[in-house]
Amino acid sequence: MDTPCVLVVDDDREIVRAIAKLLELEGYQVLKAYNGLEAMDLLMTQSVQLIILDVMMPKMDGLSATMKIRESKNIPIIILSAKTEDSDKVIGLSMGADDYVTKPFNSSELMARVKSQLRRYIHLGDIGGGQNKAHMVCVGGLSLNSDAKELTVDGEPVRLTATEFKILELLMSNAGRVFSAEEIYRRVWNEDAYSVENTVMVHIRHIREKIEINPKEPKYLKVVWGIGYKVEKI
Repeated sequence: MDTPCVLVVDDDREIVRAIAKLLELEGYQVLKAYNGLEAMDLLMTQSVQLIILDVMMPKMDGLSATMKIRESKNIPIIILSAKTEDSDKVIGLSMGADDYVTKPFNSSELMARVKSQLRRYIHLGDIGGGQNKAHMVCVGGLSLNSDAKELTVDGEPVRLTATEFKILELLMSNAGRVFSAEEIYRRVWNEDAYSVENTVMVHIRHIREKIEINPKEPKYLKVVWGIGYKVEKI
């Protein structure tokens, strides 16, 4: 694949310049925008593999831009914000973001998260390793194609973000097995897991809303209270 392109969006031009420099040193292509509307315009004409997106911006803020992007694209989105409360992180993830980094950010941490998200997006389907793994996983009416990065529910295509796809692939490939939030985070995010319950819970809720007829009474994606999550064997 060609060199990944990262779109950096922040109304603070110095922050955009600093992040762009970090990305360029890692060998990535970089596009720059200074509000959500500029970002949306660029996404219509440019091929982008990851977005770093500030929350507080004029014209269109980061959360509104995230919701708009999620209507048609599953590109990984890392929210960048000065807000550090867990509730703010949950809101960002609820809008469709894949990750959340607080300002002032640590350069090494931001680049590690960029690499993790790009690895998951570009090489989707590699969890579990092995050259002979099945490319199709089916559980009841769910059919997940790792190669095509597609999910169908009762024959109808369902759009997932890269992170949602990876979580569901892990759980479907191990139907009946219960995974703790920490283990899901380690396996999907490829990072150490500390206080990740809210992050995983938000993604689980989004998946349920997309695959279940009644998300409040799920057929497939179950919570095992006090332990974790599983996809039911059907």
